[in-house]
Amino acid sequence: MEQYFSDDYKFGTAKLVSQKGKYFLHIPVTTEVPESELSDICNVVGIDRGINFVIATYDSKHKSGFVSGKAIKQKRANYKKVRQQLQQRKTKSARKRLKKIGQRENRWMQDINHCITKALTEQNPKHTLFVLEDLTGIRQATEKIRLKDRYVSVSWAFYDLEQKLIYKAKKHQCSVIKVNPAYTSQACPVCGHTERANRNKKIHLFCCRNCSYQSNDDRIGAMNLYRMGIDYLVPDTVTAE
Repeated sequence: MEQYFSDDYKFGTAKLVSQKGKYFLHIPVTTEVPESELSDICNVVGIDRGINFVIATYDSKHKSGFVSGKAIKQKRANYKKVRQQLQQRKTKSARKRLKKIGQRENRWMQDINHCITKALTEQNPKHTLFVLEDLTGIRQATEKIRLKDRYVSVSWAFYDLEQKLIYKAKKHQCSVIKVNPAYTSQACPVCGHTERANRNKKIHLFCCRNCSYQSNDDRIGAMNLYRMGIDYLVPDTVTAE
């Protein structure tokens, strides 16, 4: 704790949290970190966020990574079921429990996002550029998602993951950019051919109608985001697998 008691850090408002009979004191601290220069970037990581996989990544070593969303999706479905049962009761005790469940779910998802972003920043070198889709307005896109997935999609903590990655990246002298998400799941990262039919959402498979390149559709999204990161650093660069 000694490092935090210096002039380099400023303390925020402390919060006392009770969990399973134990008490924890959360104290946020703030410090200034130098901004990374684009000329220092030595690694690019495209990060595709979704439901089937919380994140799919593709980096400068042409390595892919996945964090499955199956268990998370199931647990959130269980939370939703309990919430619906409590809402039907319409009692004071049910409303109190609803609030507690909501807070518990929020803390649980925040912890998952914390672990994911911590791993991303610690497993990549300093001066890494992380590339995310700009998902502003994702709530307005729910009409394109299957009804049974809408709760998961709309309430998915994309924004929380994004914010945690941004401040952790700065701490590790890395950078984060957000890019236009249009066609990232429909464009072939090998030949550039873009067509909706390239992607089969039901079986999560991408197959280019032009060059026949095949891969997991979430991996394709990460590959295209990686390519956009390279283009951001070196405009008009053509990348190929």
